[in-house]
Amino acid sequence: PVQILSYLDGRVKVEETDLKPRMGFLYPILTHNVSLFINSTREQDSGQYMCSVNVVDDDIRPEKNIRVINLTVLVPPAAPTCRLQGSAVVGANVTLSCSSEKGKPSPMYQWQREPPTLQVFFPPAQDRARGTLKLTNLSLEMSGVYVCRAENQAGSKNCSIVLEV
Repeated sequence: PVQILSYLDGRVKVEETDLKPRMGFLYPILTHNVSLFINSTREQDSGQYMCSVNVVDDDIRPEKNIRVINLTVLVPPAAPTCRLQGSAVVGANVTLSCSSEKGKPSPMYQWQREPPTLQVFFPPAQDRARGTLKLTNLSLEMSGVYVCRAENQAGSKNCSIVLEV
């Protein structure tokens, strides 16, 4: 563990870490609330944080004086990349794939065909975790714009691909 913030003998001390310019106590210490804030959170701020309170002349029982919290910083998906694998000819099979370089938790993917022939896809044609959509026995009517949405609790981004059979 690395100490990042302390209050001792009436002085607040913030250690030299990348958190230093972005954190501090939320309230004056005399209010007896030792909550802290972290501004401009980053993915690398995720982790386990421990608060230890030691009061002079207090009986020291570790289970009473320490609390732990796990922080997970969510990251929205980066703009995904859409790709076509296979030859888009009548009667053939192709796979549309969609992937995002970033996202915490890992994004789920949803393919749909845009209007005028709106179509939403389900398993087994679509694999939401892998971002793939398998189109089999292509016909001319399957031509159109296909949009993939990469989504997690922090946000979503889209990409699209034009399929010309």
